[in-house]
Amino acid sequence: MAAEFIEKAVLWPKGNLYEDFHVGQKFEHHWGRTIFESDNALFSTLTLSFVPLYFNRTYAKSHGHPDVVLNPQLLFNVTLGLSVEDCSEIGGPFLGVYNLVYHKPAYPGVTLTASSTTVDMRVSGSNPEMGIVTWETEGRDEDGDLLVSFRRSNLVRRRGEGK
Repeated sequence: MAAEFIEKAVLWPKGNLYEDFHVGQKFEHHWGRTIFESDNALFSTLTLSFVPLYFNRTYAKSHGHPDVVLNPQLLFNVTLGLSVEDCSEIGGPFLGVYNLVYHKPAYPGVTLTASSTTVDMRVSGSNPEMGIVTWETEGRDEDGDLLVSFRRSNLVRRRGEGK
């Protein structure tokens, strides 16, 4: 192909800047994700979560569960991942998770959906070019039952001049 026909890659801006958020803003994150038994086994093995509830059906049933239990950390990670596009895709340091609650066990085949609400915002005291945004995020099953909830904060870049 001749060089004159090659187009340069163009940076496509993604994500929201600090000024794009407001307290009370709710995001219904896209698509959702069905979590399969294979996802659970692989995640539990890779993270060395050798809890028999997560990979031994007989053991899980003997403890009152209808099937193996999905690793709660997998539920958390999928829920967090579903929220990234709306909340933190533009980048900026992840400042942490708190108030993490697992509300009920989940089992293979559950389809997890997520939503987040902006609950706090402030300009960074040490770097006024950045803001700190906090969201309350929930992961629910296809029946709307709450499975996992948490708050998380990110450092988010502010827009342009005159901050």
